Amino acid sequence: MGTRMLRVIGRAALQLTVFCGIALLARGAMAATPVLLVFGDSLAAGYGIAANAAWPVKLEAELAQRGKPYRVINASVSGETTAGGLTRFPQALKMHSPKLVILELGANDGLRGLPVTKSRANLAAMIAAAQKAGARVHLVGMQMPPNYGQDYTRDFAAMYPALAKQYRTGLTPFLLAPVINRPDWFQPDQLHPVAAAQPAIATMIARDLAPLL
Repeated sequence: MGTRMLRVIGRAALQLTVFCGIALLARGAMAATPVLLVFGDSLAAGYGIAANAAWPVKLEAELAQRGKPYRVINASVSGETTAGGLTRFPQALKMHSPKLVILELGANDGLRGLPVTKSRANLAAMIAAAQKAGARVHLVGMQMPPNYGQDYTRDFAAMYPALAKQYRTGLTPFLLAPVINRPDWFQPDQLHPVAAAQPAIATMIARDLAPLL
């Protein structure tokens, strides 16, 4: 084998070694960054907008700017109810081993008029499972329109702070608080915020997360 060929092989081996080293460093840095699991419905999944425009993606950047880096994993599913979420949740905990969980579920229960007691029990079970797995929990609430009846609307809204108090979780009382008075920040269905509204939601949640971080 000629000298030139040996040099070519040597350079290739060196490049491969450098590449592997960089990959290992990147993997180590990723493993060292704690995971924040966002577990919600279409309001967190980014329904109707690009996936990278949804507020969980913006939240990761917001936390990094605040000097609290987390690797945000968005396991939200459009149309999800608390019952469906409870079914999926154990596997999500096992797969991602999060240090922090944001639970954003219940809106679809409310839109279907499901009993608040059942929704509360499902959320409580998920909170307990996350805490048992060693994760801190931040609960994100919703509100129902008044046409669902005064009692239902009141009980639904009260469910989130009651759970937060009982389980000592973080709390954002109303996910849509930053956008509710901006009709131009909603898609034509008047339910899902547009991409331009997502940073405002991420900023609110980052602020509310501060005590847990």
